[in-house]
Amino acid sequence: MARNKFDVDEELETAFDLNQLKRMMGYLRPFKKKIIFTVLLMLLASCAALTGPYLIKMAIDDKIPNGDVKGLALLAGFYLAAITVTGLCLKYRIRMMSQIGQSVILQLRKDLFSHLQTLSFSYYDSRPHGKILVRVVNYVNSLSDLLSNGIINVITDLFSVLVIIGFMLAIDVKLTLAAMAGFPFLLGFIFLIKNAQRKAWQQLSNKQSNMNAYIHESLNGMKVTQAFAREEENEKIFHEVSDSYRTAWMKGVKIQFLLWPVIENISVITVSFVYITGIFWLNGSVTAGELVAFIGYIWMFWQPLANIGNFYNAIINAMAYLERIFETIDEEPSIKNMPNAKVLPSVRGKVQFDNVVFGYEGEQNILENMNFTVEPGDTIALVGATGSGKTTIVNLISRFYDTKSGSVRVDGTDIKTVTLSSLRSQMGVMLQDPFIFSGTIMDNIRYGRLDATDEEVIAASKAVQAHDFICEMDNGYETEVNERGTRLSSGQRQLISFARALLADPKILILDEATSSIDTETELALQKGLEQLLAGRTSFIIAHRLSTIQNATRIFYIDGGEIVEEGTHDELMKKGGAYSKLYMSQRRALQVG
Repeated sequence: MARNKFDVDEELETAFDLNQLKRMMGYLRPFKKKIIFTVLLMLLASCAALTGPYLIKMAIDDKIPNGDVKGLALLAGFYLAAITVTGLCLKYRIRMMSQIGQSVILQLRKDLFSHLQTLSFSYYDSRPHGKILVRVVNYVNSLSDLLSNGIINVITDLFSVLVIIGFMLAIDVKLTLAAMAGFPFLLGFIFLIKNAQRKAWQQLSNKQSNMNAYIHESLNGMKVTQAFAREEENEKIFHEVSDSYRTAWMKGVKIQFLLWPVIENISVITVSFVYITGIFWLNGSVTAGELVAFIGYIWMFWQPLANIGNFYNAIINAMAYLERIFETIDEEPSIKNMPNAKVLPSVRGKVQFDNVVFGYEGEQNILENMNFTVEPGDTIALVGATGSGKTTIVNLISRFYDTKSGSVRVDGTDIKTVTLSSLRSQMGVMLQDPFIFSGTIMDNIRYGRLDATDEEVIAASKAVQAHDFICEMDNGYETEVNERGTRLSSGQRQLISFARALLADPKILILDEATSSIDTETELALQKGLEQLLAGRTSFIIAHRLSTIQNATRIFYIDGGEIVEEGTHDELMKKGGAYSKLYMSQRRALQVG
């Protein structure tokens, strides 16, 4: 799909959606009492801080002219107490809101990760994994400061602005009107840059996503890069995506930091205007102390406005990330439990395809009216050319994708009518490239059955011929392996996957090229383990090495999404058809080799 590329920008939202912000605020609801208490403390701190200029006014106009040293000392004591209260409240706010902010970040990230585990294969097929990763890590982290500081600050600053206006009005109404003359210009400027700033940060989130996707892709493909000496070309591409990110960042920052100097300039011009008008009125109704106090309040008035402006910037920036985060959380799995889905009881293993039609989104059909029935305990081998539909068949059995029409049934029950967990918990899937998780070998084998004992893990490993090589490793079953099992050979990874599947004891087993990386000597030793693995369960084996499937109950030769030949190995060899020709060509190739 076209969007499954690192350099394809994601679509931008066309309008500011306030509901996204309201939704984020919902994450703060469990902390409502703590937030209210913190707000009250900060309001107390704000009131304490705002008494400062008024105390100075009293000192200049009353205590100093009258030589009232005791009164002056008392005012100084009040001022010191106000500063102390402000500092203590600020310390509490920083600690409490940091805890609340990080708790919200934790919950948001949990929701994201939990939802990602429910999304269908088609979601991951259609976008680079690096673009998913950046949402879980970078975008969520970008909200940290907003949640930890911004919300409480803006409530406190709004309160401070109102109280300051009250103090200024109490001193002089005309000077107050003069002090607020620049406010309409500030609002107009904010309105002008709003859309440009939002689009700039949306574009930045796109470029950050693209860069993260390319880094992720490059790290995963590093062996191929070095094998084909692509380092210089990759550096050029990385420079391009990095430069795009830098350009977007500089544009976003340029617009963002327009607000602060505008506020500063308006505040300086306003203060200058008040000085001029104040001096003009000084011999009239305004005293020197009132003018000094008033100027102090003006600076205090513009400071919270600057903070509110910064909060506005943070909101605009956060919206670019919130859109992506909630877009992911709102992504509907294409494969999900139907309403009133029932739990699939313990199955015997009968599998039916009834007029199944399937094709990936936007592509032509791969399977056309496919029909077959597999009895419990049968071993079905699927062979045919690459792209013929073999893997598609087993993916439909596990309901990794849904059919366009027709039905897949297990023990007569349409798998769309049962819960996914009850279906997949009774299936075991082994892939051509088995995934090994970081951790111990013991943990990897126990992955599908966490309650298994060490003895059961060892027994399963012995059955599939994995025990000997595991014991030869540094710490045996407690040997730590890296993500994807880079310390292990391909064959060793597949043997561990065999042990994992056997330990899980699935009713239906799917082996997708599961022996492709095992050498011939190990494969011969594994035959007994395979017999134990396949015994008593319905199995589907996709194999290109036809020597591994001669004992299958039936062999389906798939071509063009249809079963063109069906039978046992001996029956198909007697027919002399497509299967026989494929088998003989492989045999001749082995003899020549």
